[in-house]
Amino acid sequence: MTLRFGYNTNGFAHHRLSDAIDILADLGYVSVALTLDVHHLDPYADDFQHQAETVRRQLDRRGLRCVIETGARFLLDPFRKHQPTLLDPDADRRAVRLDFLRRCIDLGAILQADAVSFWSGTPESQEPPDILMQRLADGCKRLADAAAAKGVRLAFEPEPGMLIDTMPRYRELSERVDHAAFGLTLDVGHLHCTGETPIAEHIHVWRDRLRNVHIEDMRPGVHDHLMFGEGDMDFPPILRALEDIGYAGGVHVELSRHSHDAVRIARQAIDFLRAT
Repeated sequence: MTLRFGYNTNGFAHHRLSDAIDILADLGYVSVALTLDVHHLDPYADDFQHQAETVRRQLDRRGLRCVIETGARFLLDPFRKHQPTLLDPDADRRAVRLDFLRRCIDLGAILQADAVSFWSGTPESQEPPDILMQRLADGCKRLADAAAAKGVRLAFEPEPGMLIDTMPRYRELSERVDHAAFGLTLDVGHLHCTGETPIAEHIHVWRDRLRNVHIEDMRPGVHDHLMFGEGDMDFPPILRALEDIGYAGGVHVELSRHSHDAVRIARQAIDFLRAT
C-alpha cells in the first residue's frame, strides 16, 4: 500500500493557511494536519464558521484529507504556553480547554477530519499522580462522548515532558477512559526520544487505536523535532510497519520550528519519505 504523507501547518506559521494548503498539495502531500492558531483558522474568530466552510471547500478541491491539531502555544493564554490544560486544579480553567477542544470537534465534523489530536499538558500544581490522571480521564471521557455524538474520532498524543509521556502512561489513561472514540496519535520521534524502541513494535501493538501519525527525526533523550537526516532515527522499519498494518491515515511531518524555510523543508521532507 501507499502511505498518505501529510504536513502540519504549524510548520507554515508565516504563510496564509490557504497558501500553505495549496503549496502542500502542489508538493504532493495528500493530508494536512491543521494546527488551529491565532493566524490559522482561529476557533474564536467571529467568522469561524465561514472560514471553516472555506477550508473544507479548498481541501475538497485539492483532494486533501486532514486531522485537527490542538497544540497552539498561546491561543488560550497569551502569557502561558499550552495553558490551561485538562489537568488544571481550577474547574473554570479546565473548562476553557474543554470548550476549545469541543470547538475543534465541531470543526472536525465540518471538515470530515480523520481525527482531532490532543495531549495532556503539564500540571501546574503539585498533586498526587492518581488525582491528575483521574482528572484527565474525566475530561477525556466528556470529550469522547462529544466526539462520538458528532461522528468524530479523538487521537491522544503522548508527549515527552507532559503527564502522559510514554506508551505505558497512555495505556493507563486509555483503560480509564475506555471509549471507542478515544484513539492514539503516535509521534514516532517521541518514541525514539523516550527510548521506547523498536518503534515498529508499538505500531503493531497499537494498530487498532492508531488514528494519526507524526514523523520527524530526533535524537534519544532530546525532545527536538529535526529535519530528516539531522537525527539518528532509522525510518525504513517504521514506514514498513505502517504499511504492514494497513494504516490508512495520514503520516504527518511535524517541524514547527522550520517555518522560516517552510517550502524548501516541506519539499525535502516529502522527497525523503518517498525515497525511504
